[in-house]
Amino acid sequence: MTAGMGRAHRRVLGALAVAASWSVVLVGVAQPAAADTQSKQWYLSAMQAEEMWEVTTGEGIKVAVVDTGVNSSTPSLRGQVLKGVDVTGAPGDETDDYRGHGTTMAELIAGTGRGGGLKGLAPGAEIIPVRMSDVGFMSKRRTVIGDMKKAIRAAADSDAQIISVSMADDFSQLETHEAVKYAESKGKLVIAGVGNGGNKENRKQYPASYPEVVGVASADRQGKVSYYSQHSGSVDVASPGSDVPGWCDHSFKSYCDGDGGTSAATAIASASAALVWSLHPDWTANQVLNVLFDTAGRDWKDGERSKYLGHGLIRPSMNVLKGKGEPGDPDISPLTKERTTGPAGSSEKPADPASEQPAKNGAEADKPVAAEETKSSGDESQLGLILGVAAVVVVLGGVAYAVVRRRKAA
Repeated sequence: MTAGMGRAHRRVLGALAVAASWSVVLVGVAQPAAADTQSKQWYLSAMQAEEMWEVTTGEGIKVAVVDTGVNSSTPSLRGQVLKGVDVTGAPGDETDDYRGHGTTMAELIAGTGRGGGLKGLAPGAEIIPVRMSDVGFMSKRRTVIGDMKKAIRAAADSDAQIISVSMADDFSQLETHEAVKYAESKGKLVIAGVGNGGNKENRKQYPASYPEVVGVASADRQGKVSYYSQHSGSVDVASPGSDVPGWCDHSFKSYCDGDGGTSAATAIASASAALVWSLHPDWTANQVLNVLFDTAGRDWKDGERSKYLGHGLIRPSMNVLKGKGEPGDPDISPLTKERTTGPAGSSEKPADPASEQPAKNGAEADKPVAAEETKSSGDESQLGLILGVAAVVVVLGGVAYAVVRRRKAA
């Protein structure tokens, strides 16, 4: 998503005691990561990944990664990537990742960790790559035609149960929304990042802001929303994103440290859904999502959405390890409350005016305080790569998870 351009005003956000969540406390500019990249994946322990993998690894589930392409030759992805689709019309195919971003997302979902690479939260799942264009890619080809709608339709027509979109557009487009509704009608679960401009312009981003899409915010090790994670009424759930490493670029020579942002958060949320769906293969997308919402870590009333964290911090272990979560009606969307056998509603997700505000990473989290208007210091670099004529972007940024006050057991 876009982080605000220029010198935008931002709010000094008050502290928030988020109920979240993780079972353990685990201990800027991207820099080459250490050889043991998996040691940087702090959220795997926090989310009880090893314990969940004794029950399910996401086997039987296919995830379409709508992004910059997926390099199927990295050690961590060998044997994990199925035939996909390239909607760019450019030379190459869906395995030619021109940014390195899509490959990172695929590894965070289903990487095996071989060769010291990233280990996916659902290493038994399989990836169907769908390559689309970002702004830089389009400019090289001298085109201003975005292909998000084609990418989502291609993913909907694939064998994937889950469509993971770590790309975004500043503007709502009818054809893209129709593609999302088409995916929903085919029983797909569409998950997308809400963006990393929350400390700046905080504009709605698409497809995350469509009511049929699960909007994912980025959270940090303390279970707090990242200060830059967007909160424009589109957040349905929060997932780890801070301090998540990824490939430095399209050369695939090394990983870099840094914030994965709502991009990484989306991939990890998609992997969480894969774990639950793998354990309950007869469930519909609605039931998987109902359980993820029901078991999310929060300290507010069940059924309510926080403007910043949605239903709370995603915790697939509550279902996988403890059997918790109510699947509900298989045919009713927990997002729109409508039957998914027909077109979903067209109204955008409402913002929750009573939602609490998050603290910037590192601030104390005790109780909400009033926000104060101030100018941006200008020292926070823009997070996110602009990707599309309508500002389609890779949703980079950062967040994570840990133990906080008034939490539920992880």
